[in-house]
Amino acid sequence: MGYVGWRPARDVLLGGLRRLEYRGYDSAGIATVTPGSDVVDVHRAAGPLDNLVRVTDAEPEPEGVTARTGMGHTRWATHGPPTDRNAHPHRDASGRVAVIHNGIIENFAALRAELEADGVELESDTDTEVAAHLVARALDELGPDDDSAGFTTAVRHVVNRLEGAFTLVFTHADRPDEIVAARRSSPLVVGIGDGETFVASDVAAFIDHTRDAVELGQDQIVTLTREGAVVTDFHGDLAPTRPFHVDWDIAAAEKGGHDFFMQKEIEEQPAALADTLRGHLVDGRIVLDEQRLSDQELRDIDKVFVVACGTAYHAGLLAKYAIEHWCRIPVEVEVASEFRYRDPVLDRSTLVVAISQSGETADTLEAVRHAREQRARVLAICNTNGAQIPRESDAVLYTHAGPEVGVAATKTFTSQVVACYLVGLALAQNRGTKYADEVEREYHQLVASADAVKEVLATAVEPTRELARELAESKAVLFLGRHVGYPVALEGALKLKELAYMHAEGFAAGELKHGPIALIEQDLPVVVVMPSPRGRATLHAKLLSNIREIQARGARTIVIAEAGDETVRPFASVLIEMPAVPTLIQPLVASVPLQVFSAEVARARGYDVDKPRNLAKSVTVE
Repeated sequence: MGYVGWRPARDVLLGGLRRLEYRGYDSAGIATVTPGSDVVDVHRAAGPLDNLVRVTDAEPEPEGVTARTGMGHTRWATHGPPTDRNAHPHRDASGRVAVIHNGIIENFAALRAELEADGVELESDTDTEVAAHLVARALDELGPDDDSAGFTTAVRHVVNRLEGAFTLVFTHADRPDEIVAARRSSPLVVGIGDGETFVASDVAAFIDHTRDAVELGQDQIVTLTREGAVVTDFHGDLAPTRPFHVDWDIAAAEKGGHDFFMQKEIEEQPAALADTLRGHLVDGRIVLDEQRLSDQELRDIDKVFVVACGTAYHAGLLAKYAIEHWCRIPVEVEVASEFRYRDPVLDRSTLVVAISQSGETADTLEAVRHAREQRARVLAICNTNGAQIPRESDAVLYTHAGPEVGVAATKTFTSQVVACYLVGLALAQNRGTKYADEVEREYHQLVASADAVKEVLATAVEPTRELARELAESKAVLFLGRHVGYPVALEGALKLKELAYMHAEGFAAGELKHGPIALIEQDLPVVVVMPSPRGRATLHAKLLSNIREIQARGARTIVIAEAGDETVRPFASVLIEMPAVPTLIQPLVASVPLQVFSAEVARARGYDVDKPRNLAKSVTVE
């Protein structure tokens, strides 16, 4: 985050970093610029933001001196361990230039060697520090320059030498009312206030000061002053900007009386589902948020690839069931990091659906670019207005889940699922595989899912928490599912890994006898996601047989089943009931108890639910 304005910079930065800490919390630091000072003042501390607050409290600004310009950073380590010396900001040898950085500078080793050959001594292990020294050297090479563009020009010279994905923000002791920032494949947004200007990875950093923001595009540089922002490209030409207004306030990013953000976000799922679906059925037709594809182009689609990472990948697996069922076209779901490396077969009749909460996920973004190079159509599902993946796509469907601070995805996952279903319905109506009244009926079933999730929250949360506390010391947990229950099992296992650091695996239940049954032992908790006996009687019977097999071997069976399904009760050590819903809606209700379970196990084991170790909210490097 960066700030130029009239407020005390320290207060603005520390407040903003508090709301950005979910993006990285290995270490934190701030740099402030005071008129007349020879150096940029830097304070850094390894560990959580509270450590930095203690450092700044111990070193107050001199009486009568208040910096009004500065920048701050929370780090998720990529190069070098999370120590004080590796925390950002980093300065050049003179202390006059400081930099903060998200991403990876892939050619930093060569740049570091170049600097060291010139006699520069670097103080950290990071790839970031080279940027401060390079900008300082570029300023020296430019010579004395009274033109305010000199700082920006130096930054431009440097970023054009860098390889990789990065957002860089620079301050200079000689420029106490100016900040320069640059972005390539890493998020950055500008906030425009009254006599003050902000730059940050996320609008949440400055939302309590302004809701007026400006998107930054790929390979753009922004120069911030109190009067506003000037945006240019990496060649120095003025770049077009897209202002937007943030329609949520700071209360949406606060805990609202809950013990932790993830708890609040689990409970916000009915509203997130309703908001994501609202307005997408117009005159009996499904409409997207942005569509640069004609109806004919959608009709010509004969194959779909879904690319995503982590939880979004599990949403993509559910998209496959819906799209193939409704549209009768083949769907492949790919881990985004593998997609472009296996040379997939793509053409103009291929639709690539890219799912990313942040819209900046590096692997997914590169998959999108590869798809476009192969002339495929791209549709983005994203929770962040104006992010890079939507900008590079032919069509966009935004999930309106609001800010999600907890690192483990909850409301963004279920919102992604319904967004995927909307994509399936849009394709079905254009391809003519569903009549208008059928599309409308499916849409209204999706709308009703919000009430079904609300019912689960009212009935299943407390029993699930009690179960989680009871099982918190288990060494491992297995998850089983069939059909749409299989991605739910995968997602449940991922949540437990992320939050409780337990061994957890999700399996397709039909694979049980092909190897995984060897893991079953006395008292091992096994979570089973049961299909409805209505309409899925064959699958239901087969999964019931799986439960008997694992129960016979001493496992403890935790069964998530439709209310009124008495056939499972004799074989369930613990039964968690969910409302009866259509098959494709079931993942939305079945996922909620698994989210609650993972969070409560993590709490019982003494872990920070919102900030699991080694994880960041947005993965913006490959």
